[in-house]
Amino acid sequence: MNLTDMSALRAAWGKTHADDSTGDARGDASRPLTIAPAATPKAAAVPTAAKDDTLPRAAGLLGVPASTLRSNPAQNVRGGAVLLAAQARQLGHGALPTTVAGWYPAVKALTGSDEYAADTFDVIRTGATRTTAEGQSITLPADQSVPASLATSTATNQAGTECPPRLGCDFVPAAYALDGDGTDKGNYGNYDLANRPKDERINTIVIHDTEVTYAKTLSLFQDPAHYAASNYVIRSADGHVTQAVATKNVVWHAGNWYVNSHSLGIEHEGFADAGGTWYTEEMYRSSARLVRYLAARFNVPLDRQHIYGHDNVPGLTAGGVSGMHWDPAAYWNWQHYFELLGAPLHGLGYGRSSVVMILPSARRTEPLMSCPDPTQGPSVPIPGTGTSMVQLHTAPSATAPLISDPALHPDGSAGTTRNCDWGDKAAAGQIYSVADRQGDWTAIWYDGLEGWFQDSRQAPAAVQTHAVLVTPKQGLASVPVYGGAYPNADEYPSAIPAHTVAPLQYTLKAGQEYAFGGVAPTEYYYAQTIDNSLPMDHTVVRGKTVFYQIQLGHRVAFVKASDVRLTAA
Repeated sequence: MNLTDMSALRAAWGKTHADDSTGDARGDASRPLTIAPAATPKAAAVPTAAKDDTLPRAAGLLGVPASTLRSNPAQNVRGGAVLLAAQARQLGHGALPTTVAGWYPAVKALTGSDEYAADTFDVIRTGATRTTAEGQSITLPADQSVPASLATSTATNQAGTECPPRLGCDFVPAAYALDGDGTDKGNYGNYDLANRPKDERINTIVIHDTEVTYAKTLSLFQDPAHYAASNYVIRSADGHVTQAVATKNVVWHAGNWYVNSHSLGIEHEGFADAGGTWYTEEMYRSSARLVRYLAARFNVPLDRQHIYGHDNVPGLTAGGVSGMHWDPAAYWNWQHYFELLGAPLHGLGYGRSSVVMILPSARRTEPLMSCPDPTQGPSVPIPGTGTSMVQLHTAPSATAPLISDPALHPDGSAGTTRNCDWGDKAAAGQIYSVADRQGDWTAIWYDGLEGWFQDSRQAPAAVQTHAVLVTPKQGLASVPVYGGAYPNADEYPSAIPAHTVAPLQYTLKAGQEYAFGGVAPTEYYYAQTIDNSLPMDHTVVRGKTVFYQIQLGHRVAFVKASDVRLTAA
């Protein structure tokens, strides 16, 4: 029933994951940052959550242990019901509502979200049908007694925020200042001034999780020596949205300067290893409403080639690939998220096409494990939750080793089931070319390898789809792959040091095909000081070489159009 226990979650997870202050979120080798020791968070003006700790409150009303509500579905449903009834009695001076519409104030007060309450009653009014993981069909009949005008939010956004109407956004600005010593104008945080989309196109929205609490996230963003931020932060308990950086500026969030220059970053309060417990329905719905608005405003396609996770961002250099972040990882529900975006992930049904979209059935479970900080001991299985990914084996057998990513396993050792071992996992919505099939097993081209996953009719993992594919040109044994699309060295003005990208450790081999993700802008944003004190500082350099974005493996990548040809499948 979407009952939450944020206090318990903060106690369990608040000290087991490092924050992002040890990485380079800017991701620009031409301007390496002097990373300071972990900053002491400032006291941020953090909005107070309207909804928190509903699970222990429900347990108290029922007179059962909180652990029972976590594990017993029937008691969990009772917990949601008794909590809603208690809220209704409080508002109604002891009496319960006599009509369905009469419950609206209680739902709004209990969830702390105008939009969530509006969504709830819109579903009641229009009805819904779903199939459970056990294959049962459940239908909620439409209730026309609920007026459409009831499902309307009255929340207002703070002036100056860039949010859809009635989302209730506020603004807590991230730092744009010298980091304190004042001796080096290159050491400032946590974003660069820019003029997007006039000077650079925004074509990607990156989904993150914070790995610290919402309050600490905003506090860190206010420290200029933190060297990381995002455009927005969304609170878990009630889906509250806070903007931290204007969309026109280039925020340091993805660890890849090319991606940063063309993307927006949205942080979601939570921890990738918590089995989805932080990713509440309120959070999903607020995030989807925000992304729909941003995508429409900047013409970002609502697909997995342009709406992707931090774990799908490529390293800009071969040496940086292994250190790229892997949030929000396997427990972010991409299928549900794209339903809320109004662009559901779907293909052409189960079948034997030459191109597939990963779309794990609700009946599938993958043996993923947590990936804790090394000081926390060995990884442990995460119980009782589905994932949005499938594991890839070296052969069509559940006992075959998982494929080995050269960046994560340079010694050639097999991949693992660990959540952070992203190099052997394909995620929901990602599209791949089929390399082979044997019985219930399908192989896809993935990072230059054949990756096999089980895809039976009883528990399908993928659906047929169509795509434009990229393959090496005739006569080429392999072509290089890049982490960004930068101009050639001779295309930079003399005042700007040339900055190009070298090939990554992956290649596209003859006979292999990868899903085309669009033409990538060939650009480098030169931003080196806080006050534009260098010649041509804060200038976009444009090149003539054409690059294509592709779905290389778990992460996207870029290839030169001159090296490949396009085919339809």
